[in-house]
Amino acid sequence: MECCQLLGQEKIIGALITMQKILNVLLSAEGILKCLMLEKDMVRFVLRKTVQRNVAKGSRRYKKKMFKFHPMKHIFEILDKMRCLRKRSTVSFLGVLVIFLLFINLYIEDSYVLEGDKQLIRETSTHQLNSERYVHTFKDLSNFSGAINVTYRYLAATPLQRKRYLTIGLSSVKRKKGNYLLETIKSIFEQSSYEELKEISVVVHLADFNSSWRDAMVQDITQKFAHHIIAGRLMVIHAPEEYYPILDGLKRNYNDPEDRVKFRSKQNVDYAFLLNFCANTSDYYVMLEDDVRCSKNFLTAIKKVIASLEGTYWVTLEFSKLGYIGKLYHSHDLPRLAHFLLMFYQEMPCDWLLTHFRGLLAQKNVIRFKPSLFQHMGYYSSYKGTENKLKDDDFEEESFDIPDNPPASLYTNMNVFENYEASKAYSSVDEYFWGKPPSTGDVFVIVFENPIIIKKIKVNTGTEDRQNDILHHGALDVGENVLPSKQRRQCSTYLRLGEFKNGNFEMSGVNQKIPFDIHCMRIYVTKTQKEWLIIRSISIWTS
Repeated sequence: MECCQLLGQEKIIGALITMQKILNVLLSAEGILKCLMLEKDMVRFVLRKTVQRNVAKGSRRYKKKMFKFHPMKHIFEILDKMRCLRKRSTVSFLGVLVIFLLFINLYIEDSYVLEGDKQLIRETSTHQLNSERYVHTFKDLSNFSGAINVTYRYLAATPLQRKRYLTIGLSSVKRKKGNYLLETIKSIFEQSSYEELKEISVVVHLADFNSSWRDAMVQDITQKFAHHIIAGRLMVIHAPEEYYPILDGLKRNYNDPEDRVKFRSKQNVDYAFLLNFCANTSDYYVMLEDDVRCSKNFLTAIKKVIASLEGTYWVTLEFSKLGYIGKLYHSHDLPRLAHFLLMFYQEMPCDWLLTHFRGLLAQKNVIRFKPSLFQHMGYYSSYKGTENKLKDDDFEEESFDIPDNPPASLYTNMNVFENYEASKAYSSVDEYFWGKPPSTGDVFVIVFENPIIIKKIKVNTGTEDRQNDILHHGALDVGENVLPSKQRRQCSTYLRLGEFKNGNFEMSGVNQKIPFDIHCMRIYVTKTQKEWLIIRSISIWTS
């Protein structure tokens, strides 16, 4: 399943097709040449016979015609002299043409490989991974529920007393420049409250084969975070080198240099062994790098997101848009993911494999949340110590309040554009509702599964790209007394909370102003507008 081999095969096929076309041209040219030669010979033969016959008869009339053919005879004599030269010139010209076209074909193919963007190669890789050759392999993923047979070394750890809510996994190797592991661990613990610390565990895989470096790192970690180790919140492990597959002489996919292939292939195995270890330590698992800082109270934010997706199928939730930082998984999926990384460890980088894994388990779209909870802080890469200034511009370090958005049904009588359904405005994912120009009396209704007490409501319309697609004239109402209906549930009475201003609505202390439990919430269009309407987000906080 080598992408470069695939491209090489395409190159050869392209060259063969070009050669076939050129051969067809050659055959056609040769046929035309033969026809011309045959036609000339036949004309000469007929003329010669005609002249001889008429000369023998002594016909003066035919003698005159004979002299009219003398110019043709001179032409034929010239053609005879040029016949060999013409053949040689034609063959030479066509030979040069063959070489030129082959060169152009190969050049185009090479340019395709060298200058093609990574997305194209990733699409090729996706095609390869989804080919029939690997169908049986992916079916076997459902059977990969068992652990990989690895005997880990516990470098700093106490027995895990109980299963936690979330495990945070880090894998680290010796860097040529910089060391950010201690700062990353510090950020995890400092940005968590005392209550949050009770629900997390941090597992650090020191994956470098240099024992001196590992010993030094263990000493630093135990000195700075001894109380977290004793409390069972921090474990430092190592998977021995003897369990690793071959790392030298691997396939050079994507034209990567050998040392780069070795680095990323080993990194895949490092994470596979880390995932394998963490499979039974918690309910959920989030993957980080060893040069990351965290947003304050990130666990509380993650718990709210997971609660909001209750009853929804998902494989991966993303809390950062960088690489494999902030990728969240169900712990029951970790054994399959570990086997998957180990199976294709030499094929492509880890973040690409994570994308394929998500797709193979039938989550087609990315589910990413903003603002990001994790930020890359390392200046030097773990690969060769090169500069890496990559930053997540959606990251917010200070605590932010993710809405509760209790379970509800949504509907609207507005004309919805394509697949920008009403539910997308209520989701925590970076999506929105988009409708064609609304008219007076149009509504966007949320009916809660159970009556709720609301503390705060916030509704935003329009986007940065489409700042005019806001609700120019509208109000927000809350309702009670849900009426039974065969088509959809709705409230019998509504109370107006206020008007939209510049396309937005925000109100705190709703529970102090509304004397009843709220069953419904409604956005009401008070005046027809020409512009389309985007409802970017609907956020509800409950007491």
